[in-house]
Amino acid sequence: MKHRMRSAVGLTLAALVLCLAGAAARSDPAPAPGAAGADAGGTAYVLEITGAIGPATSRYVVHGLESAQKNGSHLVVLEMDTPGGLDSAMRDIIRAILASTVPVATYVSPSGARAASAGTYILYASHIAAMAPATNLGAATPVSIGGGDEPAPGPAPLPGKPGAKPGKGGGESGAHSPPGSAMERKVVNDAVAYIRGLAELRGRNAEWAEQAVRGAASLTATAALQQHVIDVIAPDLPDLLKRIDGREVRLASGEVKLATRDLTVVRSKPDWRTQLLAVITNPTVAYGLMVIGIWGLLLEGYNPGAVLPGVTGAICLLIALFAFQILSVNYAGLALVVVGTGMIISEFFFPAYGSLGIGGLIAFIVGSLILFDTDVPGMNVGRPLIAAFATVGGLMIAGIVYLASRAMRRPVATGAAGVRASTACSPAPPAATVYCSVSVMFFT
Repeated sequence: MKHRMRSAVGLTLAALVLCLAGAAARSDPAPAPGAAGADAGGTAYVLEITGAIGPATSRYVVHGLESAQKNGSHLVVLEMDTPGGLDSAMRDIIRAILASTVPVATYVSPSGARAASAGTYILYASHIAAMAPATNLGAATPVSIGGGDEPAPGPAPLPGKPGAKPGKGGGESGAHSPPGSAMERKVVNDAVAYIRGLAELRGRNAEWAEQAVRGAASLTATAALQQHVIDVIAPDLPDLLKRIDGREVRLASGEVKLATRDLTVVRSKPDWRTQLLAVITNPTVAYGLMVIGIWGLLLEGYNPGAVLPGVTGAICLLIALFAFQILSVNYAGLALVVVGTGMIISEFFFPAYGSLGIGGLIAFIVGSLILFDTDVPGMNVGRPLIAAFATVGGLMIAGIVYLASRAMRRPVATGAAGVRASTACSPAPPAATVYCSVSVMFFT
């Protein structure tokens, strides 16, 4: 009865968590808080982009833009403070901005915020680019694939001389080929062409945009306004709405004149599904779920019928695989982690005095370090977590080697050799002696 009850509880828990994970992956946008009571014809949706830009951020922004269009909002404001993020998530956001029928203003705010790396691309793609005082943008050089050194920057335009550009359309000049491997040049040139295209679409400074990619250049808000990188500087959101009132922007449907002075501000917070997706797609969390899942299934294999380790392990492993499907995963690193874990497990069954375990531990650590294809801040596995799991694995291997060594030094206590070595039959009467002799012969 107890076994059945534990199985039912485990299956119920598994179904509940899987339903939550599935709900996080659904694409149904949640209504923005406060939108129902506001005038649909006079609202400005405010979406917050804070921290590293990942799959959860892109989902939140894309669905926020869809909600703004459905509710007839006049403007969407992206309040931004980001160090950068994943290229795929950034491009999803930019595609949504370019296809939006509602004007989008990206506002780097509050003072002290930044729009680095992916944030610079989003700022260039927006219909209105604004910054608060004491903010900065730039440093948009893409990090290299695989977490290696960053691509070496090529020649950048000299400040104040917009005519000195590396080449048309962001390509390399014939006389100055940037250093680095072919793959690094390919990544940089692709990024340059992308941001120049956005700059030309919005009529912004394309030369500085290329310099931000090739040379990792950055600008303060004042310098960005002077160099025509942004459109306006505003200390707060109400002032921003006043300053952009009456401006004309080009949407896919044509020119639109903004009327933003008296708009009602509606702040749209991430719903619970987006928050759950943000948690499970955090690389450190996804990595931890994967390791917990593997060890949970291993413990269930050692103790069949325990239920809880197996259910927990299966749930954690499924959620981790879902997160890996969304994140930029280096599958060579994932393979090393799996192989390393398998070698550590093999040490339990085939004690090799640590050779299998140590090899597996090395593969596990190397695979963990290169598991994700990015050096973007906030998109890496925490080194302390890797060290913790590696330490636990090392202690387990040391324990196995110690127990195996003790077992080898013990005298034989079973089988024919154990019976021969026993002295239980020594002081016995003749009949017992015969019986013991027969027993010894039988076991021999």
